[in-house]
Amino acid sequence: MTFWLLLTVNSVTFGGLLFLLSAGFSLIFGLMRIPNLTHGSMFMVGAYLGTSLVSGALGVTLNFWLAAVIAALEVAVLGALMERLLLRRLAGQQLAQVLVTLGVSFMVADICLMGWGGDPISVATPPHLTGFVRVGAAAAPLYRLAIIALAVAVAIALWLMLERTRLGAMIRAGVDDPQMARVVGIRVSELFTIVFALGAALAGFAGMIGAPILSVYPGLDQDMLPLALVVVILGGTGSLLGSFVGSIIVGFLYNFGQALVPELAYFILFLPMVLVLVLRPQGLFGAQIL
Repeated sequence: MTFWLLLTVNSVTFGGLLFLLSAGFSLIFGLMRIPNLTHGSMFMVGAYLGTSLVSGALGVTLNFWLAAVIAALEVAVLGALMERLLLRRLAGQQLAQVLVTLGVSFMVADICLMGWGGDPISVATPPHLTGFVRVGAAAAPLYRLAIIALAVAVAIALWLMLERTRLGAMIRAGVDDPQMARVVGIRVSELFTIVFALGAALAGFAGMIGAPILSVYPGLDQDMLPLALVVVILGGTGSLLGSFVGSIIVGFLYNFGQALVPELAYFILFLPMVLVLVLRPQGLFGAQIL
């Protein structure tokens, strides 16, 4: 009983992290029609910047949550600059955009390796979340439960933004039909920057939030990016609900696969993605984009 409960909590926790990473990725993909292959790098950069702020390596020592927020804002600025200076100049050139984001991800990996070294960095759990919550004879780590609650809160906030604000209506219009959105006066190019920055901020925030569980190490970006891609393909591009459901599904597939049949873990993870691509290319909740 304890084993299955802990595995379930770990799966939902990992799904929450994946949601924070993939929600912006899904919107970027849905609005700009390109997979942003630097998204995993933004996750890693946010983790590295946050750990430096917590440890005082940058000359100032902050508490965990403030460091996470500042790291997210810094990554958002980097994302906005990348969209403005690089991707906007390649508008309509999808292959060039994909190659540029892939190249930038390799460059970011080298910069992180040069700046922070090749050794994994462990991050302490926030002191007020170091305990356990007992459920019968089992005990679930409090920090993991906090991540689940945080992911749900962010999902609700994003839903309210998309469904109840003018900005959200413009983003949804841009995702559904960017050409018609331009006709009615929506500045889709500005939406690109806003959504790109928002997605980068969520990825950077997720990187720091996940650091106490995953640690921070070279190659973290390449470990997380394929999982985000699977989430987007399963859930559907541009769909917040798809990102949430897809993240939970991938969290369970990844953790249960690693625990029960580790030799087939990636087969179990990627098989549903292949089936969705063949049977429903737009994903479970997305609209057809091709």
